Amino acid sequence: MKRIVAKLWRLIRGPLQWRVLWFAHAKFMVGVTGVVRNDAGQVLLLKHRMWPPETPWGLPTGYAIKGEEFPLTIVREVKEETGLDVKPGRLVHVRSGYKLRVEVAYEAMHVGGTLKIDSFEILEAKWFHLNSLPTGMQETHRQLIGVPPSGR
Repeated sequence: MKRIVAKLWRLIRGPLQWRVLWFAHAKFMVGVTGVVRNDAGQVLLLKHRMWPPETPWGLPTGYAIKGEEFPLTIVREVKEETGLDVKPGRLVHVRSGYKLRVEVAYEAMHVGGTLKIDSFEILEAKWFHLNSLPTGMQETHRQLIGVPPSGR
């Protein structure tokens, strides 16, 4: 039986194989987060309109679109949400195990642009030193930037 399946698999090469794989496997959205820093070592944090009111502050984040390379997702998201330009750096985090989502985080460096927030999604955008982060910040984002939990 295994030989027959293997032979059939080899015969349906190309697009049909991809369709079979598509229907047979789980589908995930990929959330991409950027740990964006400036030349002064500050981190960019956004006060998100759609996040819980008790924890609205966090890093720039958004979902990858089909065919987009994940480092470019953070470039696009930061530009859309803040008007700032960033250069993506190294991968710092990957997490799976959610029902429909995978999370990926990259370091990124501010390289230009003028701060202009997207008021639909973002209430405020500020640069913070690591020793003066705002209250109401996502704990997972504190960990991504290398700051111990706030003790809430």
